[in-house]
Amino acid sequence: MKTLKFKTNIKCDGCIAKVTPHLNAVQGIDHWKVDLTSPDKVLEVKTENVKAEEVSEALGKAGYKGETI
Repeated sequence: MKTLKFKTNIKCDGCIAKVTPHLNAVQGIDHWKVDLTSPDKVLEVKTENVKAEEVSEALGKAGYKGETI
């Protein structure tokens, strides 16, 4: 299993609620979480085969940005 990390513009629990259906819809994501205490609001995604571009695209559909770190 690999871990993908993204710097995001997700700022609060409401933002997380907005991205949840988009990230949950990506086949192959086993688990994800956002560290709201981090200055970079890091999204961590655990997966076997999902590409970073797929996660960024799902964030974009929800109206957020994700930059691979």
